[in-house]
Amino acid sequence: MNHKLSLSIFSSYFRPIKKKPMKLLDQKTALITGASRGIGNAIAKVFAAQGANIAFTYLSSDEKAKALETELKAMGVEAKGYKSNAASYDQAQDLSKQVHEDFGSIDILVNNAGITRDNLLLRLSEQDWDDVIETNLKSIYNLTKPVSYIMLKQRKGSIINLTSIVGMKGQAGQGNYAASKAGIIGFTKSIADELGSRNIRSNAIAPGFIETEMTEELPEDVKKTYLASIPQKRMGAADEVANTALFLASDLSSYVNGQVISVCGGLNR
Repeated sequence: MNHKLSLSIFSSYFRPIKKKPMKLLDQKTALITGASRGIGNAIAKVFAAQGANIAFTYLSSDEKAKALETELKAMGVEAKGYKSNAASYDQAQDLSKQVHEDFGSIDILVNNAGITRDNLLLRLSEQDWDDVIETNLKSIYNLTKPVSYIMLKQRKGSIINLTSIVGMKGQAGQGNYAASKAGIIGFTKSIADELGSRNIRSNAIAPGFIETEMTEELPEDVKKTYLASIPQKRMGAADEVANTALFLASDLSSYVNGQVISVCGGLNR
């Protein structure tokens, strides 16, 4: 047999296999609350693009949830939406159990669900105070507690809590919102101290003025006031917050724990 021909036949059988590059969140499962819109939606898409299977919660729109589920699955990952009220302790327990059964693990928890009920203190009703505290702050406790049991058995995990620049510097007319977001920071740091020795990290992201459905409702004069105080002179994008969450969810941040990362264009300088 011709030497060149035999070499050609040999090489045709033993061509090197080209491996697909590993993605940052391959084989990991992320549970994200309030992902049907805004920042939570962006985080779900960025995580899925990096190989994570996505469990997400929503409260009202079945249509939006189904559309997100379909979009995420098209990226080649597993995805499922769960209708669940973050402010309900019992629903949070059921949710964590169901997600663990459906996906086999919970490697990343993103506590993102939140609402606003803005008003000056003298006009702020008790109901508006309670609603914001329960949805924004109590929800973090509701879900982090059962998920931490799962992560303790796995001996690994990343918990990411969405706070706000308002929780760090305050804002007139947002006393309830600022209190809830400041509470998240204290909780984040405490949990980092409690669970760090078990390879479970707890960090927070403090977005500034981000373009979402929530900020679209603000009057133009309020938007102009905010923009004037931001060194970068623009609103942030939800993807810019999502990319920070990706860093905290991945092994790139393996020695980052108990921190609050501001994504605010320099507003919190």
